[in-house]
Amino acid sequence: MKDETKCLHSGYKPGNAQPRVMPIVQSTTYVYDSTEEVAAVFDDPTKSLIYSRFANPTVMAVEDKIADLESGVGAMCTSSGQAAVLLSILNICSAGDSFISTTEIYGGTVNLFAHTLKRLGIECKFVGKNVTDEEIEAAFDSNTRLVFGETIANPALTVFDIERFAGIAHKHSVPLIVDNTFATPILCKPIEYGADIVVHSTSKYMDGHALQIGGVIIDSGKFDWKNGKFPELTEPDETYHGISYTETYGEKAYIIKARMQLMRDFGVYPAAHSAFLLNLGLETMPVRMKQYCENAMVVAKYLQSAKQVESVSYPGLEGDENYALAKKYLKGCSGVISFVLKGGKEAAVKFMNSLKLASNEVHVADIRTCVLHPASETHRQLSDEQLAAAGIESGMVRFSVGLENIGDILADLEAGLSAVDR
Repeated sequence: MKDETKCLHSGYKPGNAQPRVMPIVQSTTYVYDSTEEVAAVFDDPTKSLIYSRFANPTVMAVEDKIADLESGVGAMCTSSGQAAVLLSILNICSAGDSFISTTEIYGGTVNLFAHTLKRLGIECKFVGKNVTDEEIEAAFDSNTRLVFGETIANPALTVFDIERFAGIAHKHSVPLIVDNTFATPILCKPIEYGADIVVHSTSKYMDGHALQIGGVIIDSGKFDWKNGKFPELTEPDETYHGISYTETYGEKAYIIKARMQLMRDFGVYPAAHSAFLLNLGLETMPVRMKQYCENAMVVAKYLQSAKQVESVSYPGLEGDENYALAKKYLKGCSGVISFVLKGGKEAAVKFMNSLKLASNEVHVADIRTCVLHPASETHRQLSDEQLAAAGIESGMVRFSVGLENIGDILADLEAGLSAVDR
């Protein structure tokens, strides 16, 4: 590729100077010195940059940072969290295959798994996280390709028993994929507990500022793809001149296949500027996560004592059914709390409409406090049975505690709860 210093203003030499912040490479394409160089990269895109639908230097810098945070060997950013989940499945599933997921996951993911993938010929078998090992194993068949779960479920706030499900998945020679969005690698590193692939909606705590949608897939590099169940990774890929991903790329086989095949064909790659903004969020994430957890614990305890509240779900509370798993896997339980108001949906609407500081919005894990009614908003596409399986009641409110002064947050909660009594 051409020496980029040739593009500098005549007579100006950069020397050893480096930019203080990550530069934005705002370019769709890259220039080469010869046709032969371009041809070689199309034979193997890992050799250099081709086009920003595959990879971009700014985005790649963020991918490397996130891979390090999650203790993975490689990562690939996507244009949304849903895109990350979709590609993580399609990378090893085809028509006729199946996979297993817990029921306690984000409503949009339920719809993707239960309906959209079903139309593509891929079956998702849902299991509750509290069923026995035998019941989980009964869901496996000869075409099962993976197991999926969320570290902290959205919005049920249940905690996924990573080691347990990893053990079952590996017993059947398939990988475990974990959505670590709510925990972030600051609070939990699923790979350390046996997860093979980790996905995130970077739009949440990683970004923190609600500036751009994004997602990421991280490869642990630890799964043995040569066990006979994954020919798409071990057999020659005719679309890349017979490359075998496991033979050519070793521990990075999964993530490189995702980029070379799926990102090439679906093109759901984020823009350089989006990655630049995401990186700003990553730089403050450790400090923010600590404060989210502290604020949320105060709010959760306050809600427990409120007479208008029927129940509170927050894994950090000692009485919570997920407390033991939270102590095992988490260094904090994030800033998201789910609670059920007495009086069902009507009470929830009164409460939410009376808030001043908290924003009623379809978002979560922001620096600003926000609130949402899952049953009628993010999860409204689910049936009553699916809502129950996901742990969502009509009076449930998802409260995402922000970084405002905790006194101001509590005052806003008091005003909302007082409105329920009127």
